[in-house]
Amino acid sequence: MTLSNKLRAQRKPNSLWGHSIAHNARFSSKLPWKETFSFGYHENSPDSVVGFFKSTLGMDFEPAGKVYQKYCEEMKKLALSITELLAISLGLDRSYYREFFEDGCSIMRCNSYPPCQEPSLVLGTGPHCDPTALTILHQDQVGGLEVFVNDKWYKVRPRPHALVVNIGDTFVALTNGVYKSCLHRAVVNRHSERRSLAFFLCPREDKVVAPAPKLAPGGSRKYPDFTWSDLLRFTQRHYRADQSTLPKFTEWLLSLQDRTLYS
Repeated sequence: MTLSNKLRAQRKPNSLWGHSIAHNARFSSKLPWKETFSFGYHENSPDSVVGFFKSTLGMDFEPAGKVYQKYCEEMKKLALSITELLAISLGLDRSYYREFFEDGCSIMRCNSYPPCQEPSLVLGTGPHCDPTALTILHQDQVGGLEVFVNDKWYKVRPRPHALVVNIGDTFVALTNGVYKSCLHRAVVNRHSERRSLAFFLCPREDKVVAPAPKLAPGGSRKYPDFTWSDLLRFTQRHYRADQSTLPKFTEWLLSLQDRTLYS
C-alpha cells in the first residue's frame, strides 16, 4: 500500500477501522513496531468488506476487497466450527457457542512488522491477551510470534498451511475461567518484514457474556455479566489490552456498578 493510500485509510480517533502506523521514533520504550489495517466483517451484511475497501481506498481496491471478503467468510465458518469443539469439550450442546457468535461482527486485521535496526529495543506487539473470543492467525514464514508458558517465552515457529488459534478474554468469561487466555507477543528482526492476518471472533455488541449454568455451579462466578460493547469500550478508551485486561475490566465494571448503586 502506498503512503497516499495509507493516509487515505488512516484510522480515525475512536474508530476500530483503518490503517495505523505505530513505529515512529519509539526506541525509548518497547511500544508496537508495526503497521495494521483493520476492518469489520458481518456475515449478515453482504459485501461489507468490499464496500469498506471501495469507500476507504477507492474503486481500484475492489478486487482486494473481494479477496478479503471471501477470506473473512471462510474464517468465520472455521471459527464457528471451533466453537462447536470447545462446547463439546465442556460438556455443552455442540451448538451452544455457535448460536452465541453467529450474528456477531468480527474483526479482521492485517499486520506488517517492518525490519528494525535495533530489534532488542522494541516489540512488534507487547505481551497481551486478546480481549476477543477467538483469534485465528495466519502468519508468514518469517516468524516472530511467541507465547508465555511456565514463566518462559516460547517461539511459535511458522508451519506452512497451518493456522494458530488463540483463546481470548471473552471466551474465558464465557467459560467462567475454565479456558484461559493465551498470553503472547510479537518480536521483530533486523532483516525481514513479517506479515500476518488475524481474524477475531466477536459476539454481537449487545450480547450478554455470561457462562452456561453448568459452568457456574451454585452460582459461583469469576466475572460479572457484561456485553461485548462494554469490554470493547474499555480496551479502546480506558485500558490498553495486556495480560491483565480481564481482571482490570472486572474491577472497572464493578466500580461502575457500585457508583450506580450508591448514587
